[in-house]
Amino acid sequence: MSGSIVTLVLKAVTLAMGVAVVVLSVLNRLDPNTGLSLLGIGLTSGGIALLRRQGG
Repeated sequence: MSGSIVTLVLKAVTLAMGVAVVVLSVLNRLDPNTGLSLLGIGLTSGGIALLRRQGG
């Protein structure tokens, strides 16, 4: 049960980081370095979620 919650949270973080970068870019409030950091966090959490799903 807790494993599925962790996977859900990781997927939610992935989605939230992507949406945050898009919204902040549209509003011209995003520094490129910050945007790359946010996308890196999202990509990392998405990768962890995929690895957990595959059992690796």
